[in-house]
Amino acid sequence: MLIVGLGNPEKKYENTYHNVGFAVIDKLAEILNITLKEEACRAKYATMYKNGEKVIIAKPLTYMNLSGEAVVALSSRYNIPISDIIVVYDDIDLPVGDIRIRKSGSAGTHNGMRNICGLLGNNNFPRIRIGIGKPEPPMQLVDYVLSHIKGDNKDKLDKSFEKAAKLIADFICHKDLEKMMRDSK
Repeated sequence: MLIVGLGNPEKKYENTYHNVGFAVIDKLAEILNITLKEEACRAKYATMYKNGEKVIIAKPLTYMNLSGEAVVALSSRYNIPISDIIVVYDDIDLPVGDIRIRKSGSAGTHNGMRNICGLLGNNNFPRIRIGIGKPEPPMQLVDYVLSHIKGDNKDKLDKSFEKAAKLIADFICHKDLEKMMRDSK
C-alpha cells in the first residue's frame, strides 16, 4: 500500500493551501509514530508493516505538477498495484475543511493529480480530497493556493488534517474503503 500526500517540497510552501496533502501525511506519521526519513524515488517516505503488508507513507520531493514521477517510481520499486495507491490533495471545488473520499475518478483541475493519472495511465485508485475553497476576486488561483493558511481556515483545516489522518490510520489497519468513505462525512 502506498499513501501519498501532495505538496511542494520547499520550506516556503509549508502551511500553504497547496500543501494540505503534506500536512495530512505529517499528521498521519505522528499518529503512527513514524518518521519520513528515507529518500529515494523522488520522494521522502517511511516504510512500515501492518498485518503483514508493507505500507509506504510518502511526500514527493518534486514540485506539485510532477508528483506522478514519485508515485510511479515508488509503486514500481515496491511493486504496488495502482488500486493500492491512495493520494491526498487539496481541492478548490470543496468548501474549506470538507473531506471527500472516492474510489477513483478524474484528476479534475488539479495539475498534480493530472500528472499522476497521466504517468500511471490510469485513474482507478482511491483519493482523499481536502477542501480549500476558492479565492476571493481579484486574487488569482495560483496566488491563493500558494498563500499561507490563516485564521478560521487554519482552524478548519487543522481539524480536517487530524480527521483525514485518523481515517487513513484506520484504513491501514482494516483496509475498508467503504468505512473510510462513510466515516469521512
